[in-house]
Amino acid sequence: MNTQNETAVIYTLIAEADDDDLCILADYVTDRGEGRLSLSNDVCKLLVQCRDNVSFGASARRTLADEILKFGGNTLTNFYREMRTSMGLGSLLDKILPDATPTISYDEIVRDVASHMKVSSGKHDRVEDIEASIIRHLMGESLKKMDSETARKVTKDLGGSFSIAAPATAAATLAMGGVAGFATYRMAMIVANSVARTLTGRGLELAANAAITRTLGMVLGPIGWAVAGLWTLADLSSPAYRVTVPCVVQLAYMRLKMVNKFKVTVCEPCGAFIDRHARFCPSCGHANEVTA
Repeated sequence: MNTQNETAVIYTLIAEADDDDLCILADYVTDRGEGRLSLSNDVCKLLVQCRDNVSFGASARRTLADEILKFGGNTLTNFYREMRTSMGLGSLLDKILPDATPTISYDEIVRDVASHMKVSSGKHDRVEDIEASIIRHLMGESLKKMDSETARKVTKDLGGSFSIAAPATAAATLAMGGVAGFATYRMAMIVANSVARTLTGRGLELAANAAITRTLGMVLGPIGWAVAGLWTLADLSSPAYRVTVPCVVQLAYMRLKMVNKFKVTVCEPCGAFIDRHARFCPSCGHANEVTA
């Protein structure tokens, strides 16, 4: 895995992303505009202004990406990185600390978040696959907190092809990758929206879709509980996880959104997601205006 290439992908993703999606990232980085000890006042003001105006210029987008990567290491690690890079050659620290940069790669961040969440990943796994595993893990933890009937409705809305006997079974199936393809994108929309609502009080800008809206109502509470559990772990380890965990979830959704942008479209009458090449909407039968 070329970690430099993956980091470049994130800069490109943020450079091309919708402003609404970046508003959520800005809230995570700035703690909803309240600021953080490790975030400069100038950067905080810039990102909050962009969030309030729902408009991010090229410079602000790069700054946002920079800050996410800076939060990638825990507070102590970043302290040593900043100390090391601020000192000139010949200093004592040159002899006892390795070369360092103010940030780490996005690849490292995703793997660190997966480890923090106890999501298994292999050394050679692709970053996007680890992101998907993190999304599935959060949905699985949510399913464990539901009764069987609610879990059944959620998996049906997700479009999963598996049947379940109990919520724990559904969670285990998700952990093994039982949902893939466009169902993973739907799941990412639901999980990222639930995390955003839990942490910022507002969700993502999504097309009106009855199934997704219904599922959001069922998973919002359970995913909120799962996130609360992660925060307890973050308090015991590194407060940086309060930034990196939700940012990775949001970036995973944004990556899948960009990929599926060229594969699916939204039916205007009913709001259902349909294949861009389909002639008619499978939900309401309306002609697909993209192919019409």
